Amino acid sequence: MSFEQLKLKNQLCHRLYMASNSIARAYRAPLAALNLTYPQYVVMMALWEEDKVTIADLIDKTAIDGGAMTQILKKMIDKSLLAVIKDEHDKRKRLVQLTQHGHSLKLKAADIPKNILCKFNSIDTTQAQQLMQLLDLVVSDLAD
Repeated sequence: MSFEQLKLKNQLCHRLYMASNSIARAYRAPLAALNLTYPQYVVMMALWEEDKVTIADLIDKTAIDGGAMTQILKKMIDKSLLAVIKDEHDKRKRLVQLTQHGHSLKLKAADIPKNILCKFNSIDTTQAQQLMQLLDLVVSDLAD
């Protein structure tokens, strides 16, 4: 028996793992200039899109685990990027709101997606869109 099914070259999941690591490395330098980690950048993008959201909404939008989100938010509060405040209408809910400093990073981050996409020398815009659609299917199929 040759066990072809166990060879790394035949594993879709390993390719996704390698791609994820490569992307994380590509983001490292541009995000370091903003003093952000990739998960913090994801939170910032979600808040730039819609500010003053509940923590639960932020978890849903970013797909970041609740425990990890708590730690990420603490570090971002320490960096004065955001604040967690009580909802005026429901004191049990907590809202995440960008600070002025958090808002100001948006302009500095504006070119990051384009600059990262420029590193994809072998993939055109159409293929990038197709890849995103395929990855959405993978995530959907593997969702709990």
